[in-house]
Amino acid sequence: MKKTTKKKLMVFSGRAHPELAEEVVGMLGTGLVPTSAYQFANSETYVRYEESVRGSDAFVLQSHTAPINEWIMEHLIMVDALKRASAKRITVVAPFYGYARQDKKHRGREPISARLMADLFKSAGADRLICVDLHADQIQGFFDGPVDHLMALPILADYVRDKYADQSLAVVSPDAGRIKVAERWSASLGGAPLAFIHKTRRTDRPNETVANRVVGEVQGRTCVLVDDMIDTGGTIVKAAEALMADGAAGVVVAATHPILSGDAVDRLKNGSIAEVVVTNTLPLTDDKLFDNLTTLSIAPLLARAIREVFEDGSVTSMFGGHA
Repeated sequence: MKKTTKKKLMVFSGRAHPELAEEVVGMLGTGLVPTSAYQFANSETYVRYEESVRGSDAFVLQSHTAPINEWIMEHLIMVDALKRASAKRITVVAPFYGYARQDKKHRGREPISARLMADLFKSAGADRLICVDLHADQIQGFFDGPVDHLMALPILADYVRDKYADQSLAVVSPDAGRIKVAERWSASLGGAPLAFIHKTRRTDRPNETVANRVVGEVQGRTCVLVDDMIDTGGTIVKAAEALMADGAAGVVVAATHPILSGDAVDRLKNGSIAEVVVTNTLPLTDDKLFDNLTTLSIAPLLARAIREVFEDGSVTSMFGGHA
């Protein structure tokens, strides 16, 4: 007996960021698969899909926001449910990949949790990962399978270029480690000059830097301070203050992931920053919104990547061969 089967695209969403998932499926022209998900009395997570997923090309979207461990566990359980229900291929879509900052050992007896995350998804049954702006490129090598590393740079850079086209710009990296990203930004902004902040980070206390010094010429320029994420806001605000002290005309922050933990909103509102531009890889509650915050949608990028993977196209072509 011979039978030609057709590929079937199915998109699933966890409960962490359903608004983004709805936006993505709207652009794909499909809908989210109905899913039952809830917590038992002892806080264990339960997931069941309300229709058959057998033979499907399954894309499971979940952004790892706070409470991060709960949503990661739900994501893993969703993948396991798909594997046991005979999905043909399972792609984990994680706009924000949890534990990405723990990508190497700074001191002895520390974990490499970003690798553990990749192992967990592989063990659960994932065949492929789609992520946006990983904290470090080498995380792609932690997963034993294809990883599509998307960049929010085109979305963010288009906005900055259109709004600040009449100003002299400089692209600033918050540390020496992200110079490569700043170079891509510079190319996107017509060859704007580069600078970076030399900083010293304390290894014994998280989210704390102790010194800032500007390396590069920023005098009289609007500085575009680029980073992958804003967590507590301390690094960004200190960098902005250092730039203004060095004679910058203004500071615009462009970051992919708005984690905004603790007092981050107050720091950013009261800091020397004209505008903070982010994407919606993570959900932003009302208490995290403020006047000079601009949120751009990452959904078109995710939708196109999902379509390229499903149709066996090229994700790399989305970024001019740099992805």
